[in-house]
Amino acid sequence: MQLELKTIKKHFQKSIDKYFENAIVQKIMAEKLISSLPKQRFGSILEIGAGAGILTKELSDHIDFQKYFANDLVEKSEYYVKKYIPQSVFYAGDFRRINFKPEFDLIISNAVFQWFGNLDTVLEKCYNLLSSEGILAFSTFLPDNFKEFYSITGLSLDYKSLEDLTLLLKDKFDIISAEHFEYKMNFENPLQILAHMKNTGVNSLSSVKWSIREVKDFCEKYSRAFPELSLTYTPVILSVQKQR
Repeated sequence: MQLELKTIKKHFQKSIDKYFENAIVQKIMAEKLISSLPKQRFGSILEIGAGAGILTKELSDHIDFQKYFANDLVEKSEYYVKKYIPQSVFYAGDFRRINFKPEFDLIISNAVFQWFGNLDTVLEKCYNLLSSEGILAFSTFLPDNFKEFYSITGLSLDYKSLEDLTLLLKDKFDIISAEHFEYKMNFENPLQILAHMKNTGVNSLSSVKWSIREVKDFCEKYSRAFPELSLTYTPVILSVQKQR
């Protein structure tokens, strides 16, 4: 499923102030991303899709670096980035269309790459922006992500399998580490599930606002199919190094 950029931006603009408190899984992913990095000092770092600063905070707390650059579709993300790294440089807009000049020792991104419809071109750009033997570290989700929601609505992103991701990376990068896990959240009612997805920007999956009848129908179907009211996340964490 390919979404328009303006739809994604619109929904993340609405959710950015509530994202930090609701993005439980994304916080775990950010911690794992940082843990996957080699213990070294980075000269220059670029974060793609900084959002509400979840990964930015982890980086500022645990990683030694000289210069920090960040990017996000939503202009307000700059406020959150500079909250944790005041001396950072922020680029607003679509990562694929921004002309970055410096070479980066580390390019890092948390729970963002699933939104790119052309991941191969994104990886190509990352490769070209990295310094010699620079590191790319990112997290995204595997195909069973939100499997309950998909089974009811048919709405899903084009999640890549770990095998697909490995194939996309193999010609330009050497894999340092790869980890995936499942995280299941439970809710008291289906409306809480919709609220959770809204507050983490995932209602971007649909550009059409649901009617009251459609919401009621969703709640009834979800309760019947998944009485435990679960929502499954399937994150994958990858750290790779640019080949010479």
